[in-house]
Amino acid sequence: MKLVFIIGSGAVGKMTVGQELMKITDLRLFHNHMTIEPVLEIFGYHDSNVITELREVVFRNFARSDGYGMIFTYMWDFDSRADWDYIEHVKSIFTPYKTDFYCVELVTDFETRMERNKTENRLKHKASKRDLEQSDYRNRHLDENHRLVSKEGEVPFENYLRIDNTHMPAEEAAELIKEKFGL
Repeated sequence: MKLVFIIGSGAVGKMTVGQELMKITDLRLFHNHMTIEPVLEIFGYHDSNVITELREVVFRNFARSDGYGMIFTYMWDFDSRADWDYIEHVKSIFTPYKTDFYCVELVTDFETRMERNKTENRLKHKASKRDLEQSDYRNRHLDENHRLVSKEGEVPFENYLRIDNTHMPAEEAAELIKEKFGL
């Protein structure tokens, strides 16, 4: 089994690159809003505990399946011990199933991300982003209060790839990931 983490700041293109990677491999996409949006809809607010529990169910059951592998998108705050621990926890769920781990970090400038924040694909799959003024505010707030881009050599994955996708179409980024890791 394979587990590909696609990490990066808000609106960097994690889901879109994951969608393209799923099209050209046998990997399945589990983007972070697949649990966030239903919780917001049901509870009327963001409940991190429920979101985490839902993800756990998906991870445990997928790890036991005969699936080729999963793409999981995540916004990793590198200054948060809890985020480091969470990545290790997710890996620990898959480790007993002889899983190969990969990490792709997408980076781009803030202006490009703000343009991507308004794309049809993003708004289709992430209802909570449709209030663009609020979504833009959240992205600014996240950037000001969290370190969402790693320092050189900081990501502890043997199979790690950093892509500046500022001027790179998602299809090209997905091809690059597929070729680099032989997926």
